[in-house]
Amino acid sequence: MEYRMQDVLSQCEDKMNKSVNTLSASFQGLRTGRATAAIFDKIKVDYYGQETPLNQVASISIPEARMVVIQPWDKGLLGPIEKAIQKSELGLNPNNDGKLLRINFPPLTEDRRKDLVKSSKATAEQSRVAIRNIRRDAMEDLKKLQKSGAISEDEQKDGESRIQKLTDSFITKVNSLATDKEKEIMEI
Repeated sequence: MEYRMQDVLSQCEDKMNKSVNTLSASFQGLRTGRATAAIFDKIKVDYYGQETPLNQVASISIPEARMVVIQPWDKGLLGPIEKAIQKSELGLNPNNDGKLLRINFPPLTEDRRKDLVKSSKATAEQSRVAIRNIRRDAMEDLKKLQKSGAISEDEQKDGESRIQKLTDSFITKVNSLATDKEKEIMEI
């Protein structure tokens, strides 16, 4: 009987972990004033008719804090990579010298920083809501187990307490990620 409650708890923890990992990945793609290769993760390039992630057709390096150098393995991809970056929502304009692309990251304006902080807070709140929804679903699962006689009322209360502790710890992780991202964005 304990096994079913463990299933509910482990599924709850797995889902909450995925929610935090999704938030972390989302934050990596959020542009700050500092150059990072992670912001190009969502960019896809037309590689012989196939939409291919940029990092699979070129090397991405960061020689300076505010510069990214992209060197395609096939020189014929310079144009398509340049177009893909310009079409993206990153607001970057690569310099093409015929061999590689150099992208300078201009310092963010104060207004842009505030917009990015607002966006990161909204994304963090979505993660908190997702975690609370996962908690709600797990609590309902425990109630169903108790009603079916699979677990006792005491086991249900114990499970609910453990789910609440899990929820609190994951909300703390989300808050920590959000605070770190906000500091990174506001850095000059």
